[in-house]
Amino acid sequence: MKLSKRLQLILDQIPQGSRLADIGSDHALLPVAAVECGAAVQAIAGEVNQGPFEAAAKQVKESGMEDCIQVRRGDGLEVLSAGEADVITIAGMGGSLIAAILDRGIGKLEGVRRLVLQPNVGEDILRKWLLAHEWVLIDEFILEEDGKIYEVLVAEPERPGGPVTNEEIYSQRAIAGKVSLSAEWLLRMGPWLIRDAGTVFHDKWKSEIGKMNQILKSLSRSDQDTAKGKAAEIRADIEFIEEVLACLPKDKP
Repeated sequence: MKLSKRLQLILDQIPQGSRLADIGSDHALLPVAAVECGAAVQAIAGEVNQGPFEAAAKQVKESGMEDCIQVRRGDGLEVLSAGEADVITIAGMGGSLIAAILDRGIGKLEGVRRLVLQPNVGEDILRKWLLAHEWVLIDEFILEEDGKIYEVLVAEPERPGGPVTNEEIYSQRAIAGKVSLSAEWLLRMGPWLIRDAGTVFHDKWKSEIGKMNQILKSLSRSDQDTAKGKAAEIRADIEFIEEVLACLPKDKP
């Protein structure tokens, strides 16, 4: 099965032989591809809406994988029982929605050894949720496809002897000996993305600066002190982001 670059990147983060649950599976493309390549030995495709649920069921049936892929209709992790999956993927939603799904179904995360999450927006919200619930971000990726920029976050339960700890990845660090990044900024920009920044990372944050400048234009029409204070915060953020970008390489893909 030919996947989009985004879904292929998510698939690449699923360890071979996993029991996969894909939440918000849409057409079940990811579970089918995961079983085809051996990344998953069995899978659950969860979908809350009737149309996508039917499309997923049709895809699984046409692929001849009904014995190893179950399509279930339900909201978020309610389609799972604790211990049924060891890898969960959630893609194509806002970070706040993904965090809410994880929060509501937190009891279903028992036995899960990896989360692969692709928020469309609000990546920092999701990083903060993972940190607060003792999931450690072991890797993250950024890519551009069809004019849109996506980030993929890979997290595992924080444990003694693990590959990395939250304290390590969110400890304050300096870039090029010039700009110091606090934990708050690492959560906002991505601790792994900062380490390996390239063209897409720069494009994403230039776009964010553009959005901030639009907000500044709107705030400039207000005489309220709160608006002036907010504008000052945004200007400071823009200046800091520009300093960070100036210290990072631009020529990586």
